[in-house]
Amino acid sequence: MRRFLLAVLLAIPAVVTHAESEDPWLMLQKAVHAARDLSYKGVFIYQAGDHIKSVQITHTNTGHGEYARMVVLDGTPREMLSQGGDVVIFSSKNETVIMEKRRAHNLFPAVLPDDIEHLKIGYQARVGNIERIAGREGRVVFLDPRDTLRYAYKFWMDRECGLLLKSLMMNDQKQMLEQMVFSQVNMVEDQGMDWFHPNVDQGKHYILEETKARPAQAVANWTIGELPPGYRKVEQVTRMVPGKSAPVTQVLFTDGLASVSLFIEPLSKGVRPKIGQTSKGATHFYANVSKGYQVLVVGEVPAETVARIGSVVSFK
Repeated sequence: MRRFLLAVLLAIPAVVTHAESEDPWLMLQKAVHAARDLSYKGVFIYQAGDHIKSVQITHTNTGHGEYARMVVLDGTPREMLSQGGDVVIFSSKNETVIMEKRRAHNLFPAVLPDDIEHLKIGYQARVGNIERIAGREGRVVFLDPRDTLRYAYKFWMDRECGLLLKSLMMNDQKQMLEQMVFSQVNMVEDQGMDWFHPNVDQGKHYILEETKARPAQAVANWTIGELPPGYRKVEQVTRMVPGKSAPVTQVLFTDGLASVSLFIEPLSKGVRPKIGQTSKGATHFYANVSKGYQVLVVGEVPAETVARIGSVVSFK
């Protein structure tokens, strides 16, 4: 009987209301500030295809700045500490803990860009219903692509504070490609900074793993032509990569939500070049060879997008 009652309870559809006359862009802007300015703690689920992970997040923004700690609750112990835009990832490996320094990009729930206006180039926004997420009322906002060069998104924003409760990325068939959703989340008061430290195998030896960066001018005999509408270059770095005899240049592009990486490296003798297109889940790959260089484009975007970005790279 108890099992039957539970099944009936879970089968009851979520209560929704009709969309109000609200500005979806203002709601998205409020979500941007909420993710960075509020103090909160919770657990969210990340799902992409068959890959599912639970992540615990603690976030605060005091007079000393913005801090966050994420702990992966499944599989190999893995934690991330971020301060502003700087991130250190702690991963257990045998008898050591590897520390990797990176820059923060679209970490949930801060998946939206600071400049919401830029999204209007590639997306149209509309307001949906109210749905309950993690026990809180969330207003739905859809971002529909204006072309075939990006995926569609659906966001749930907390009606009270604006915090993003759920993010869903969909293809043109409205099929889920990736989602991040809080299973539980609570706003918290100032709790000090005792929580802001890694808790991964304290008895192990910690090693800082950094790749040696070189100036981007190390490979200057190529140019990038006109990018797809809405996409812009945001970062470029040339670095030595383990296993490579020559430096690899990475250029990062974004339309505010979607990110695409372009890799350029000299072809090595005896190494078979990669040519063609392939995909894995929502991620598409484009590879080509030009003037003795390997060109590789990777991104969670439609196949047409990586091909177009790869095709505008020209060598002198």
